Amino acid sequence: MDVRHLRHFVAVAETLHFGRAAVRLGMTQPPLSQSIRALERALGAPLFERTRRSVALTPFGAQWLPHVREALDGVAALGDIAERIRKGHAGRLELSFVSTADYSLLPTLVHGFRQLYPEVELALTEATSDMQIAALTEGHGHVGIVIPDARTPLPALFAYRRLVCEPLIAAVPESWIAEGRLRTIDGQLPPDAVISSPLVVFPRQAAPSFYDLVTGYYAACGGTAHVVQNAIQMQTIISLVSAGMGIALVPASLRHLARSGVRYLDLAGAAPQLETGIIWRREDRTPTLANFLTMVETVTGHAAPPPEGNSR
Repeated sequence: MDVRHLRHFVAVAETLHFGRAAVRLGMTQPPLSQSIRALERALGAPLFERTRRSVALTPFGAQWLPHVREALDGVAALGDIAERIRKGHAGRLELSFVSTADYSLLPTLVHGFRQLYPEVELALTEATSDMQIAALTEGHGHVGIVIPDARTPLPALFAYRRLVCEPLIAAVPESWIAEGRLRTIDGQLPPDAVISSPLVVFPRQAAPSFYDLVTGYYAACGGTAHVVQNAIQMQTIISLVSAGMGIALVPASLRHLARSGVRYLDLAGAAPQLETGIIWRREDRTPTLANFLTMVETVTGHAAPPPEGNSR
């Protein structure tokens, strides 16, 4: 059974005349009759009831006809589908992201991409930066939103583009402020209040750049971070703050995560800046990835090339 046999069957079924069907198909009648007989042998059942004066579909042929039409419509659409996949208007894009991105640019990027390419299957996975880099190195996924590690260069196979740089703020238990346990100045948290408070933070092995940025701020303020709990999910960190376990230094976009019992305060003085960006394999020519990168340039308002060297 091949597509030609199916087209022959539909032509005869619609005309109920082998001669007229042959004319429609641009062929002679004997090869058409042979094609229908071959199809019937393959199916193990007759498709037409033939007399010298008439041709009619058998009950089996009548029930099979809509399925054949649907299959032929699918074949006819394959060229257009291939074109949409080739242009990245259909297909699949696998995007991973750190939990902090969920409160900054991720919703904007996802919404924008879905608006532009609604037929693309967008697969989202939350993962720490180290897990994303490992997966992409092994060829899994297309693009990741990560917190780059300034101390550890990315492998040469990656390209990198900065998305956003935002200050850290303090997430503190609201009860500590009410009880006078934390001293604020004009609604901001001074350095001495930060370094004297227990800290909830990502584990260093999961987010070395973020961890070093936070602990480096403590050191710059003349103190040492007293880490009471590690957590790899930003939602978990904020929950632990709400429970009064300690404070956390988080990106300013975390203000979008409202949680009962938590107050977000700016840091007094110069606050550390957290950079977030995207990485992808340089040799990856997936059309959906190319379209995503173009959209990122539009959303972020700049088309920054990958930095010189591989420091990101």
